[in-house]
Amino acid sequence: MRSIVPSTEFLAERVDRVMIDVRSPGEYLQGHIPGALSFPLFNDVERAEVGTMYKQVGKEEAMELGLRIVGPKMADFVKQAKVLAPHRRLAVHCWRGGQRSGSMAWLFRQAGFDVVTLEGGYKAYRHAVLKGLTDIGLKLIVLGGRTGSGKTKILHALSALGEQIIDLEGLAHHKGSAFGFIGEAPQPTVEQFENELFEVGFPLKSSGRVWVENESRSIGRIYIPEGFWSRMRIAPLVIVEIPDDARISNLLADYVLTDRTELETAFQKIARKLGGQHLKTALEALQIADFTTAAQVALAYYDKTYQYGMESSISTEIRKLTFEHGNAMEIARSLAQLV
Repeated sequence: MRSIVPSTEFLAERVDRVMIDVRSPGEYLQGHIPGALSFPLFNDVERAEVGTMYKQVGKEEAMELGLRIVGPKMADFVKQAKVLAPHRRLAVHCWRGGQRSGSMAWLFRQAGFDVVTLEGGYKAYRHAVLKGLTDIGLKLIVLGGRTGSGKTKILHALSALGEQIIDLEGLAHHKGSAFGFIGEAPQPTVEQFENELFEVGFPLKSSGRVWVENESRSIGRIYIPEGFWSRMRIAPLVIVEIPDDARISNLLADYVLTDRTELETAFQKIARKLGGQHLKTALEALQIADFTTAAQVALAYYDKTYQYGMESSISTEIRKLTFEHGNAMEIARSLAQLV
């Protein structure tokens, strides 16, 4: 196998190699290939110093500075790599597949490692991501329903039944509403969300349908890529309706164990649209742990916004299914039988 390989081959190497990203920690946090471990050649300050030297003085002087910085670290790099990859098989990349990944690959090979590097680096990978999300050929089916319908649970029940799914809210670490941040890890950058979406969508079979939950373009501070979003808007839409008491039960299951102050914060986010009296009712209900009343206030608000969203849909294939219960698995079984 060649030592420098394109994105598709490089990503396939993750099966039996440890992938390491030798860019700076700041570059890694902005966005990285899922599964890659941060193994910086330079820290953020050192990278800035070398970059400044390159721009203001020249390439040769920048390289000499880089060597002075890296020299004392080389033995430790090899020691760390042996711990991370005891079988001594590595896949290494930097930003453009240049000096950083090349020099680290050389070092590891001298230490007895089997190493491949990414042709064009992370920049080439990002090009593949953006192209893949624009030219997506998946047969999407959008799962819709009012707030509290348990769409995410239904989505995962569909997965358990063998259906293909993409959990956009899971990737975004946000449930999509003003309450969506509650119980979630910090949201990734938009760039990292795109990477994760590509990684989940790329292996799916284009011959089979792929279920996604109905979302607005933004999920918290994350934005669904334009190409993917456009496909969602025209995809068949299946709307699930369940009784209001089941919707309230779903909300209580998701939020009752939450710190009450987070619920208060969420209600304050929609205070202007909610109206003073409704906000007062919700906050007073939270103070006495009357979560059912608070949930009813939230549902009344979100039902109005849901109706507006439905009116703006451009799907030409909309199907509504009404259930007398909120059992996610039973609903998923019914959906899986749809043609």
